[in-house]
Amino acid sequence: MYAFELTRAKTVADAAAALAKSGGKALAGGQSLVGAMKLRLAQPGTLVDLSGIAELKGIRKDGDALVIGAMTRHAEVAASSEVKSAIPVLAALAQGIGDRQVRNMGTLGGSIAHNDPAADWPAAVLGLGATVITNKRKIAADDFFKGMYETALAADEVMTAVSFPVPKKAAYIKFPNPASRFALVGVFVAQTANGVRVAVTGAAPSAFRSKPLEDALGKSFTADAAKAVKVDSKGLNADLHGSPEYRAHLIAVLASRAVTAAG
Repeated sequence: MYAFELTRAKTVADAAAALAKSGGKALAGGQSLVGAMKLRLAQPGTLVDLSGIAELKGIRKDGDALVIGAMTRHAEVAASSEVKSAIPVLAALAQGIGDRQVRNMGTLGGSIAHNDPAADWPAAVLGLGATVITNKRKIAADDFFKGMYETALAADEVMTAVSFPVPKKAAYIKFPNPASRFALVGVFVAQTANGVRVAVTGAAPSAFRSKPLEDALGKSFTADAAKAVKVDSKGLNADLHGSPEYRAHLIAVLASRAVTAAG
């Protein structure tokens, strides 16, 4: 690790001002950022600690949506009776993230802002058509994820919460790396008020929606319909864990299992 300055923000306004002044990075749970810093993949001169800002934490129902504070930890989402009642798939997704330490330290907002190509939360945000709320604006899920580790957040913008619309039914199935628990491929399927949404993580440089699967499941929300879709492997990841063709095959298989799990 190298030397850096740590600033502890007491309010969202303090955090935004510190980020604007220093050009540094917000520190949420630190489970992704600190690891990247150790490897010199990220080298911010200043970290703005958000852990002391109470308004960034918590879970509440707001009409037909579930609003989760950006600094709410994965373990808190997994254990929340409110989440299990409104959108149980989110509790199950949170329970499947990393290991116990990661779940007790990592946060919803930190994961989404970091936008790791294999993270679980981006699939949920896209799959449910959620809205990312910041200190400046509201950003639709489809406009938020821009590419590998890249989002629509400005350098001095602070994510405050994410609003998840309650779906008619939804499920998330992932094929995890047995060591890291990151998704080699993960597929989130949801029947929403605006139609079927299918989001994929782990298979490309950033989470994305699969229109072929959405079209097929919009006509017939069945496992057979999902399994029959031929997913294009172009642009998918290739590494020691799997080829683009293998990942393309997994997307359709996992989508069919998610439909079954969704009921």
